[in-house]
Amino acid sequence: MTAPALAEERAERHRSRWRLGLRLATPIVVLGLLWNLADGPGALALLGDLDWTYIVLALVAVNLQTLASAWRWHCVAARLGQDISVRQAVAEYYLSQVVNQSLPGGVLGDAARAVRARHKVGLGIAAKAVIIERLAGQIAMFSLLGFGLGWAMLIPGGLVLAIEPWQIAVAGAAVGLVALAIGLARRAAGKRWPRGFGAALHAALVADGAWVEQALLGVVIVTLNLASFTLCALATGTALGIEAVLVLVPLILCAMLIPASVAGWGFREGAAAALFPLAGATATAGFAASVAFGLVILAASLPGLLVLTSKSHSSSIHPEQRR
Repeated sequence: MTAPALAEERAERHRSRWRLGLRLATPIVVLGLLWNLADGPGALALLGDLDWTYIVLALVAVNLQTLASAWRWHCVAARLGQDISVRQAVAEYYLSQVVNQSLPGGVLGDAARAVRARHKVGLGIAAKAVIIERLAGQIAMFSLLGFGLGWAMLIPGGLVLAIEPWQIAVAGAAVGLVALAIGLARRAAGKRWPRGFGAALHAALVADGAWVEQALLGVVIVTLNLASFTLCALATGTALGIEAVLVLVPLILCAMLIPASVAGWGFREGAAAALFPLAGATATAGFAASVAFGLVILAASLPGLLVLTSKSHSSSIHPEQRR
């Protein structure tokens, strides 16, 4: 390797370390600020007085969401010609969840899921199946958010929040700008869609009645996601009305899409602390509910550790390694 190439490699390693450090430091800094701005001791007191019945129900909801998401991946892969059994899909999904909860970026577990499932069909199809499955989830969440915002702004006597319609529009526009910024950043980094992605997207989500299947799965998964956060809010002493669940909770969950963090920590809590007062609650309550939700998600991902140590699953997902 030439000297310029070695220098470029060292520089890239240096940049990677800085990016990793930034992503690890971001949630710590944001949570530290929230501790002072949103009454951290008060939030800690709410967390110390949890209603564990609601926490258990939230944990059940998150695990059901994981199972439903694994089923969605199984269905998407099948429409792209990839045979992944439901058992393998569930195991791989749990494994990807525990990786996403542990490492910065929130997508490394999904990338590993594609790599581990690439056998027989190749990495191209496996990657498309994973990307489309995740994209289907974002489409469902943003569709619900659009519905909630539209209801709040357009239907007289519909949703009633302690917020003006123009403020809702600004919040929705902010989410859209964040999503656009993420997309542009990934494109600038060279992370473009795989070749033939449009045809694969149509085959997996639209063609031959796939849209009905995906719409039903999307409703189930989004409902479980919203329910799990709402249950965590109840566990910390805050009852959210249907208007807050449909409008504010999706905004809070969308904050987790920002990749400059670990599993959404920091940004999710900041969004909850900022948005809870719009539903008549306190920033402290939002902070506590979001922390409880983050801990529930982390706990729900722990079965992935069992998958990681399971030799039988390792051999079933890529059997050629036994040769």
